Amino acid sequence: MIEVAEQDGVAVLRLAHGKVNAMSMEFCEALTARFAEISSARAVVMTATGRTFSAGVDLVRLLEGGAPYVRKFLPVLSEMFATVFSHPAPVVAAINGHAIAGGCVLACAADKRLMARDGGRIGVTELLVGVPFPPAAMEIMRCAAAPQFFADAIFSGTTYTPAEAVARGFVHDVVEPQALLERAVAAAKALAALPPKAFALTKRQIRAPALERMQSPELDATIAQIWTAPETLGRVRDYVARTLRKS
Repeated sequence: MIEVAEQDGVAVLRLAHGKVNAMSMEFCEALTARFAEISSARAVVMTATGRTFSAGVDLVRLLEGGAPYVRKFLPVLSEMFATVFSHPAPVVAAINGHAIAGGCVLACAADKRLMARDGGRIGVTELLVGVPFPPAAMEIMRCAAAPQFFADAIFSGTTYTPAEAVARGFVHDVVEPQALLERAVAAAKALAALPPKAFALTKRQIRAPALERMQSPELDATIAQIWTAPETLGRVRDYVARTLRKS
C-alpha cells in the first residue's frame, strides 16, 4: 500500500494502492504509520506508482460504508494530512500524475513540490463533489496556494496543468518525467543539509498558526454532520456516477 525505499540517504515513500491511490481509512492509517517509522530519516520524498499521484478520497468506499464509515474516516484522514504537514524533517512531493482533491492536499502538505511535465492535473474539487474541507485540508491549502488564487481555487474546483499550478503556488517547479525522482531526491538532500534542529524549529514556527487552526472540535462536528447528511451522500453518489460514465 505504501512502499518504502532509501535513495542517497533519503526515505522514498511510494503510494501504491490500487490504480489511483484512493484514500480509504486503511490507506490513511498506513501512510501515517509509515511517517512514524521513518522519523529518523534525514528527509522524505513522497511519490506514487502508476500514472496518478492520488485521486483523493475513495468515494466508492465512502458510499459503501455510509455515515458510520464517514464518522470514523474523517479523523483518520485529518490525522494523515497533519502528520505529513508537521513532519519535522524535509518532505518533498514528486507528483508523478494527477493529484486531485485529497491527493492535491496531500501533495501540498510537503515542503517542496515538483510535478512531472504533462503528468496530469492538480486541484481541489471538494465543493464540486459536495463536501466541505476538513480543517486540516483547508489550512494546508491556505499555506500552499498563492493568496490571490486561494479562494478561487477552493470555490471553483478547477484542476490545473503543471505550469498553471506553479503560478498558483500548488507546485514549485515542473520537471521532465524521467528526471522527477532524481530532482526530488536532490531537493530533499539540499534541505536535509541544513542544520536539522534549526530546520525543524523553523518549520514548526511556520506551520504553527495553521496547526493551531486545525484543532477545532466544533468545526469538525459541523463538517462531519454535513458529510454524513443524506443529501450530501446523494450528491457524492451522483458525482461518482458521472465520473464512471466519463471513464
